[in-house]
Amino acid sequence: MPAAITPAPAAVPAAKPATKTVESVENPYGLGALWKAGDFVAKFVLVVMVIMSMGSWYIMIVKLWEQAKLGRQAKEAAKSFWSAGTIRQGADTLHETSPFRFIAEAGLDATKKHDGLLGQVDLNTWVTMSIQRSIERVQSRLQDGLAFLATVGSTAPFIGLFGTVWGIYHALTAIGVAGQASIDKVAGPVGEALIMTAIGLAVAVPAVLGYNWLVRRNKSAMEDVRAFGNDLHSVLLAAGNARKA
Repeated sequence: MPAAITPAPAAVPAAKPATKTVESVENPYGLGALWKAGDFVAKFVLVVMVIMSMGSWYIMIVKLWEQAKLGRQAKEAAKSFWSAGTIRQGADTLHETSPFRFIAEAGLDATKKHDGLLGQVDLNTWVTMSIQRSIERVQSRLQDGLAFLATVGSTAPFIGLFGTVWGIYHALTAIGVAGQASIDKVAGPVGEALIMTAIGLAVAVPAVLGYNWLVRRNKSAMEDVRAFGNDLHSVLLAAGNARKA
């Protein structure tokens, strides 16, 4: 008899590759965990550094805008003031908030109010003093806010260091309570300490860089202001001598 033919086994479908499910694991030692688990001191340090950072960036943006505005006003004064017929007409061509108009009007007032006890002062000296005072007021206005940047740059690292010390204190307390230095007892407080240090540096570095940059830009802007004051002083004296003649 012929041998029985056995049917071929059915093809087994290929197994589908197993898909890995990615689960989002929340970092138990991140900034959010620090805020939730932190005590009053840790939260206070975080709030102080956030306020210092926001204040620093606000001052840097505002001062950059003011310096750019002063540069435009310097070009406006060079273009329209010196081409006027008189100092009064030249001052009227400038914007009311322009520091160059403020200096010009201070010089004009000095020539008009040179009587009484002030009349005993030489006109040259009196005009020089008046223009110098107005220039110093402009310089003081440009320096507003820079003291805050300097304070933030010098104190923020120490505030972060205080948070670091406080976090290490919590780590030592957790070790003492647990009786052993296990990683789960130490990681949280040590992570809190490192985050405080990083935030302190992140707040201080932009403040220091911004302070140095703004001071350098202020010096450049004040060169135009002082040059305007010196030229105005010469014109006022020449006009006064012409009236006396």
